[in-house]
Amino acid sequence: MATTIQQQVRAYIRENFLMGAQDLEFGDADSLLDRHIVDSTGILELILYLEESFGVRVLDAEMVPENLDSLDAIAAFVQRKRGSEAQA
Repeated sequence: MATTIQQQVRAYIRENFLMGAQDLEFGDADSLLDRHIVDSTGILELILYLEESFGVRVLDAEMVPENLDSLDAIAAFVQRKRGSEAQA
């Protein structure tokens, strides 16, 4: 499932932040901020996308690089959120 999340988020980032550019490659573990792929405003847009697309709620305290700065981190975060919200 993580791969699917990563693929969906990569497609969203490519379309919305890289304007569809296929020549800029970034790995699943690459920092989106350090690579200047997403800026602080872009993180807010990304959070809205995650909430709408994956049915999770991102709390203010969860808006940290450990959760949102790479495709790997985003996929793990979404999976954790889905698991915890399913148990609630």
